[in-house]
Amino acid sequence: MSAEKIMLLGSGELGKEVVISLKRYGKTVVAVDRYPNAPAMQVADESEVINMLDGDALEAVVKKHQPEFIVPEIEAIRTEKLKEFESSGTRIIPTAEAVYLTMNRDAIRDLAANELGLRTARYAYAESSSELEAACREIGFPCVIKPVMSSSGKGQSKIDNTGKIACAWDYACEGMRGDKSRVIVEEFVNFELEITLLTVKQWNSETIFVNPVGHRQERGDYQESWMPADIRPELLEKAQTMAQKVTDRLGGAGIFGVEFFITGDDVIFSELSPRPHDTGMVTMISEDLSEFELHARAILGLPIPTIDYYGPSASAVILADRKSESFSFTGLDKALLAPNTAVRIFGKPSTRKYRRMGVALARGETISEARILAKKTAACVQLEYH
Repeated sequence: MSAEKIMLLGSGELGKEVVISLKRYGKTVVAVDRYPNAPAMQVADESEVINMLDGDALEAVVKKHQPEFIVPEIEAIRTEKLKEFESSGTRIIPTAEAVYLTMNRDAIRDLAANELGLRTARYAYAESSSELEAACREIGFPCVIKPVMSSSGKGQSKIDNTGKIACAWDYACEGMRGDKSRVIVEEFVNFELEITLLTVKQWNSETIFVNPVGHRQERGDYQESWMPADIRPELLEKAQTMAQKVTDRLGGAGIFGVEFFITGDDVIFSELSPRPHDTGMVTMISEDLSEFELHARAILGLPIPTIDYYGPSASAVILADRKSESFSFTGLDKALLAPNTAVRIFGKPSTRKYRRMGVALARGETISEARILAKKTAACVQLEYH
């Protein structure tokens, strides 16, 4: 399944690590995004700046570069075009249908709940503020409102009463990607733990599961993650069965980030990404094969004989607190004083409030120790605005 030229659609920090892994196997990579000098563009062979929702622009860059593989890394893509490319012989990772289904929260939720019968939170959809009010009353309060297409928690909110519905609709619209003004309303699940189960689907070998990743979110976006998550073996087995069921249905190859709520004796399917997951950045310090290396190997059909883990590990994000196009980082010398730590600066060309600009990584004797060290390391790194 090897390819010589691979096109990445979406070139953020996760895509950057994927490019590095692919380059180590001698592949030519074209990084595409909607803004110049995106992180993955800085390490790719070539780059293109286009609106990936523009089908003609997308077709033009594919025709220009003629990649054997196309690897989507973000949600805002004209997925109908991917089906056309696939029918013409270009391999879409994992498949064009999988990309469509997983880049729309309504499509993947309906597939999981209705077609596959997976346990999910109760949900409803809305396409206007008035429909949102009706959906919230149907689901009940508190509830969580998300755009059906967004990333990194953009547009997501939790509301407790009808008085906040109009604001929640406006906020969701601001955070939407694509051209679909639709939200999903979910019951609020009072979970004990939220996990990402990184699931590696291979072309001609069995599905592999990475140790479960626990994570904490704020504003719908991940703030820290750790592994292995403390989950009972029978519940982990249940999550693995659900993850394999949905990824087998989606097909193709690559890594999937499958999210679950763990509550009491239950496992509840939440979301799925057909690519490396932000919470999985902890794998850059927790094991010998990071999620990016696993993704690259799965895409290229290379063997994954085993994953060696280094022990309790954690990640913590480094965030901007304002908008700027002129800034620098300080504190790296202090951040890296402690052993078993690492920092990754993503190389994004501009900041905005709460934008993820880097990540701190740490290992410890226990999960608690690793989490404390990761957050302490992240706190040492400061942005100076000019």
